[in-house]
Amino acid sequence: MSEQFSVNLKRIQDYEFETTFDWEHVAPIILDEPEPLGHSRGPNASRILAAAVGNCLSASLLFCLQKAQVQVHAINTKVTGAAKRNERGRLRVGKLNVEIRLEAETKQEQRVNRCLSLFEDYCVVTASVRQSIEVNVRVVDSHGNVLFEEMGNPQ
Repeated sequence: MSEQFSVNLKRIQDYEFETTFDWEHVAPIILDEPEPLGHSRGPNASRILAAAVGNCLSASLLFCLQKAQVQVHAINTKVTGAAKRNERGRLRVGKLNVEIRLEAETKQEQRVNRCLSLFEDYCVVTASVRQSIEVNVRVVDSHGNVLFEEMGNPQ
């Protein structure tokens, strides 16, 4: 059984859209294009895509760590995107680099490592996006030491 969801967009002016979700308790957000098309009154679609990938990976890692009873002190995620032109000259999101800074209980290294080997596979958004966009994922500790790294070329 598949989970269905919906998002509604209503044009306000120019390229500015009010976006509402099928959860009534969630406030609407404004999406807009950067200048010269829009006025940057909200994030554009590429930024929302980057946020979705970063959120999905962070939540997936957190879920696994909590299930493994690893105490998580902080997770901070930065996603950097790069646009490129396709063979027809159209602008596309070509790459997303995700860095997750994880501060967790280090006494449970074996449990942390197990989660690091699993979390990407449970991220619905990243698995979907990776079919056409390169998504590179790095998890580092609070000192910047690399705990996990995966370079993900489109399939």
